[in-house]
Amino acid sequence: MSDGGAHLLFVEDEAPLREATAERLIEEGYQVVQVGTGEEALAQLTEFAFDVVVTDLRLPGIDGTEVLAAALSRYPEVVGVVVTGFGTVKDAVASIKQGATEFITKPFQFDQLLHVIGSALEQRRLRSENAYLRSQLEERYRFAGLVGSSPQMRELFDLLETVATSTSTVLVTGETGTGKELAARAIHHNSPRTNHRFVALNCSAVPEALLESELFGHVRGAFTGAVSTRKGRLEDAHQGTLFLDEVGTMSGNLQAKLLRVLQERELERVGDNRTIKIDVRIIAATNADLSQLVSNGSFREDLYYRLNVIPIFLPPLRNRREDIPLLVQHFVRTLSPRQDRPREVSVTQEALRLMMGYDWPGNIRQLENAIERAFALGSDRTQIDGPDLPPELQIPLPSSPTLTTPVPEDGFDMPAYLAKTERELIQSALTTTDGNKQQAAQRLGLKRTTLVEKVKRLL
Repeated sequence: MSDGGAHLLFVEDEAPLREATAERLIEEGYQVVQVGTGEEALAQLTEFAFDVVVTDLRLPGIDGTEVLAAALSRYPEVVGVVVTGFGTVKDAVASIKQGATEFITKPFQFDQLLHVIGSALEQRRLRSENAYLRSQLEERYRFAGLVGSSPQMRELFDLLETVATSTSTVLVTGETGTGKELAARAIHHNSPRTNHRFVALNCSAVPEALLESELFGHVRGAFTGAVSTRKGRLEDAHQGTLFLDEVGTMSGNLQAKLLRVLQERELERVGDNRTIKIDVRIIAATNADLSQLVSNGSFREDLYYRLNVIPIFLPPLRNRREDIPLLVQHFVRTLSPRQDRPREVSVTQEALRLMMGYDWPGNIRQLENAIERAFALGSDRTQIDGPDLPPELQIPLPSSPTLTTPVPEDGFDMPAYLAKTERELIQSALTTTDGNKQQAAQRLGLKRTTLVEKVKRLL
């Protein structure tokens, strides 16, 4: 059966051919309206938006060229297929130039017509999908650098918009590479503090001996090497936002000092006893379970509650696979100018399938690196294909199956056994793809038409 039961208008003046072909198309799942003249075709086109128009080129009265022209002018995305005799191939080619998708010559095999229609619909779907992806990147499914259309991301965007207008402390949690800093920047740039500084500090990247000075600043002579007075990140972020990444790695001493800043909105530089008032919004982030750290005594409970006023969780990429095509398009578009590509770079369906089937332990950061690697390896090409992706994404060839069913001495019904096994594999593939025959066929290594025939025969 065809995907989605596409609506098809079949225009053919030879009644036996028209009726037989229409019947076969209906069996394949298409919803077919058949007419014998161009005039009837135009009447149908004024009332209904067909997905496909298959028309004979030579018709009495209004011919197929006019039918296609009318269809394309009214419905630019319609798939137009011309059926022609050998003597009018030149006219068919002219129709292609005017917008028809394909032509076939009489006499034709039904499988040939089915293949042409299926391929044309797939091409239209890909064009539409790419246009959709591009539009989404420019519209609602992008929020200050965060990209996604999954339910989790839509909820996240709504939460970020709400949180941005408040002054409360925020705790962003999620695995490494999920975009915690992007979320913090989104909050800042959509808040009333957007005209002031966004200051980021990765607590795990600064040695413990220097982290206190980095955060609170110091005065001249406070310690060896302190040759001048220096403001810390908290003062730098005055009236703006301070993002503290990996806050769970802070020592107990620094946790106590940070708690005082959150409570009193003031600080003292290292080596100084003068109190400095500050106005700063703190957004903390961690990939650790802070509640577990509180339980084992390595993180202060009072600081945890001060930070966790508004919790925000960023889901891992493996839990929102539907966002991968959007993210891939986003990275392709942002990386193309950096790589000095003269033309737009596309991504094959094979490469996209590999990326959507991978778990991405490094999340979005790992995905971006994979796309950048593909750019580097294919510097002279304008298409990213499966082999361009990192080795860990490549699907290994299945090992040779071992025989688990013993063959009885008196023999058994091998055809029935093979048919049963084939039926179970097909049912499993259809179940895991929610009945999508195209995807099921790909998983089974079959053509879609072959799978359809097997379904009719076995199920």
